[in-house]
Amino acid sequence: MSRPKPQILLEWTNPKTYKSEQILKADGIYAVFYDGSPINFRAINSLQDYPGPKYKKSSFSNAGHAFNLAEKLNKMFKTTKFEVVKLDKGTTVSESK
Repeated sequence: MSRPKPQILLEWTNPKTYKSEQILKADGIYAVFYDGSPINFRAINSLQDYPGPKYKKSSFSNAGHAFNLAEKLNKMFKTTKFEVVKLDKGTTVSESK
């Protein structure tokens, strides 16, 4: 079964390279939560400080990626507390200057 075509909301094409940037409609953002709370996710090397921690994604516009991560983390930590939460509404925040 093929993936459905996305709905394009905005599109901009660079006139020199003809590369396009498209803004696509999404149903929501799917985030991995632990025990009912949102998480950050990072990987570090326990033996050395270089290159430092690498932060990984824990929210996705595609539900499948979030479910795969939650399943992976549940297996890794031998728990069932990682779950996927669909974020489709929220509070708008602006950066204070």
